[in-house]
Amino acid sequence: MQTSTNQSEALQTKIGDVVPVGMNIDYDLFLDCVHCGLCTSACPTYLETGNENDSPRGRIYLMRSVVDGRLELTETVERHLELCLDCRSCETACPSGVQYGRLIEPFRVGMQEKQMAAGNRSRSWFHRTILYGLFPYPNRLRWALFPARVMQKLRLDRIIDSLRLTKLLPAKLRAMYQLLPQLQPAVERLPDVLPAQGKRRARVALFTGCIADAMFRHTNWATARVLQANGCEVVIPNNQVCCGAIHYHSGAGKPTMELANANLAAIDPNDVDAIIINVAGCGSMLKEYDHVARELIPDDKTQGEKLAKFADKVRDASEFVLELGPKPPLGEIPLRATYHDACHLVHAQQIRQQPRKLLSMIPGLELVSLAEADICCGAAGSYNLTEPEMADRLGQRKLENILDTEVQAVITGNAGCSLQIQAKLRQAGHNLWVAHPMDILDLSYRNLKPPL
Repeated sequence: MQTSTNQSEALQTKIGDVVPVGMNIDYDLFLDCVHCGLCTSACPTYLETGNENDSPRGRIYLMRSVVDGRLELTETVERHLELCLDCRSCETACPSGVQYGRLIEPFRVGMQEKQMAAGNRSRSWFHRTILYGLFPYPNRLRWALFPARVMQKLRLDRIIDSLRLTKLLPAKLRAMYQLLPQLQPAVERLPDVLPAQGKRRARVALFTGCIADAMFRHTNWATARVLQANGCEVVIPNNQVCCGAIHYHSGAGKPTMELANANLAAIDPNDVDAIIINVAGCGSMLKEYDHVARELIPDDKTQGEKLAKFADKVRDASEFVLELGPKPPLGEIPLRATYHDACHLVHAQQIRQQPRKLLSMIPGLELVSLAEADICCGAAGSYNLTEPEMADRLGQRKLENILDTEVQAVITGNAGCSLQIQAKLRQAGHNLWVAHPMDILDLSYRNLKPPL
């Protein structure tokens, strides 16, 4: 079998100076896939379309064929690759240990670079203005949400919905409006430092995120209080920025590295025992900064090593609290709930049992099993905005499974999943509480009841 180096040299000879998209990917990663097909039953898009090109092994075959020079990167091929949720469920299902994320993500970066090299403008107005210009900046997003808060307070949103005025909006803005939850009352920003309760057991940095900080700041506060209750001094760096997942998953390599380097400058991994995150998508991105550096800045070994040290300190909140040894939560939470596995928590980070174990410690909380708990709900970062048709199909599938449980609440560890599930419940006329594991734990520690 050829080595990746020999393969690269053969391709250069074959096609001259024109380097295909994906040539920066270690070719051995393609060879890990033996095309057994065990991933297909775990792939949300394949489950919906039944098209082999929309399966993980099909997409790997497409990418490898492009790299080999056997297949042209046409719009049809790009479409199959863009339809991928990057949920990484195939990695959990794969017996060969295929690192699918290390294939699809750098390949998408290459697709974008090819477009730019051809003189095409990078991405659509929606990507430039909303995904890249608004979402990564929590202060901008808070200002953008202010009219929505006023609208909801005056109940003007009900009038808008009853008159179906949203049909006048462009499709993607209409999708944004439909995802808008009932916004929580505004809360103050977290201070720079919160002291541990009792004997200090750890010093941690809390990564607050961008959309999470703008729309779920109450969960950041809950996370901080849970950490304090378990003996953690919590540091909240005020110069941290977006993790870069929005950019990286959509193929924007340069701003991804700029954000990663900014976070490295904001949070010194040598100064804390862990970097805590409560958003699955952000956590997956932060934990893979070393991989991203090897893909995007392979020649800068020093910076790559620094980002690797940063990534080693990143822990999901549920993961860290369980590792630390949690203080028993004593407050009763009389609630029948189900747990949805966020893709980038269960598949990308392999965190499945930790949140369930924490929740099982809470008195009065009944946790009901959810069918297809680890199948994507359709959120997948910004996927429900860029691919609304497929996202709606997956959201409806998730909704039906949730309703079958006959619960009062849905618990999930990701902001995007929360928005997607809330939207589907609301559209179907169901008023279930959607909460984060840290929200529930915080209530139990403080002996408060859920807001039902």
